[in-house]
This record gives sequence, C-alpha cells and structure tokens, in this order.
Amino acid sequence: MNPVAERDLHAYVDGVLPQARRLEVEAYLAEHPAESEQMRVWAAQNAALRTLYDPVLKEPLPERLLAALAARRWQHYALAASLFAIGIAVGWIARDTVSTPASALASFARQAAVAHAVYTPEVRHPVEVGADEEKHLFTWLSKRLGTDLKSPRLSPLGFELVGGRLLSGPQGPVAQFMYQDAKGQRVTLYVAAQKRDGRDTAFRFSQEDRVSVFYWVDRNYGYALSGEIRREALLRVANSVYKQLNP
Repeated sequence: MNPVAERDLHAYVDGVLPQARRLEVEAYLAEHPAESEQMRVWAAQNAALRTLYDPVLKEPLPERLLAALAARRWQHYALAASLFAIGIAVGWIARDTVSTPASALASFARQAAVAHAVYTPEVRHPVEVGADEEKHLFTWLSKRLGTDLKSPRLSPLGFELVGGRLLSGPQGPVAQFMYQDAKGQRVTLYVAAQKRDGRDTAFRFSQEDRVSVFYWVDRNYGYALSGEIRREALLRVANSVYKQLNP
C-alpha cells in the first residue's frame, strides 16, 4: 500500500478518492485512531458549513432581478448580457456583506456562527493559545485588533476559558475566544471591527442551524457570542460578557 498523505485524508473526507484508494485509507485509519478522530472532526466541520450555506445557494433570485435581466434580452451583445446575469446572481448571494449596515451586522453574526461550528468540534487543537497563557493571548489579540480586549470571567456561569485564536474577517483581524463547561459544552466570543448601526447597541439574536448567536456593536467593534445551548442560557452568558466589557 502506498503511504497515506494528508492530501489523501482530505480527499477521503471530501468523498473524491477512487474506491481502491479509499479502501487503503480506511485500512490505515483502522490502525491510527488519532487520524481517525481527525477525520470525524473534519467531517463535522464540512457538515456544519454545508448546513449554514447551502440554503443561501439554493435561494431563488427575486422577481425584480429576473425582470431586470429579461429587460436586457433584446441586446445583441451576448457576452455583456452573460456577465450582467452573473453579476446579479453573485450580488444576490453576497447581499448580506455588501449592502446596508444592518445586513452587514447580520452577516457578522453568520460569520461568528460558522467560526463556532468549525472550531468547537476540535479535540486536539481547538485554540491557538491556551488559557495557561491568558495574558499573552489577550495582549497579542489586542495588538492585532487595535483595541484593549478584556477577559470576561464566566466561571460563575459554569464556563472556563479554553483559549483563543486569530481569524481573518472581511474587515480585518478577528479574535475568537472559547469557553467550556463541565459537560464539554462550548461557547465562543467573536470580536472584530464593525461599523456601528446608528447608536443602537442592543442585543440582536440570530439562529444559524443549531448555533444560537447574540451579537451587538459597541465603540466600533462587534461582539458575537455563539453556542449550541438554550437561548435563555446563552443570553445570561451574553449579559455577563457585556457587563464585564462595559463596567
């Protein structure tokens, strides 16, 4: 059997390996439990991403856009018409990230939910910097985001800091902090620069498949608390985070 490389493992999870090679990889995984566990995590991440974004891709174009396209069918420039149609479709799918401040904030919540779904299943590497280096973690991420990040204490609510990581967002660096309770349930705090929608700093709620998100904007930074727990429980955590960030 040829050696199994990381590209083989990714192809296996994505379901694109030829059958003969797939059998070889399965035999390899049967003898390597750590890699087998990583396959489970990757598969869970793929499923979470499909659940969050497949419905958007399947949404029909609105009638006003279809009408705009039909109005241009008389033109004889086929290439120009094709490019126009593509532009409409892409613009519709990406509407949340490029339109109004409110829709951009809703997109921010969705990005937080995706990051939560991707990283919380990780067993071996859920964070870049662990809670044992908490001071370094917050100093590092504060410098990257250009603000003074604080460390909310959630122990009274049963959650302890696991650590955090640096992510990339549409408007620049993003900080993600992860907390976990005694049952292994995890919540994540997602922080990034965000344009304010007027003076409203009230909580907003979003449900992205199984991930619940409470999010708000304060002093040009957006905060999103995500978790696969009951809405009421997540709201208590969000209130605690908000009060500690705004004493």
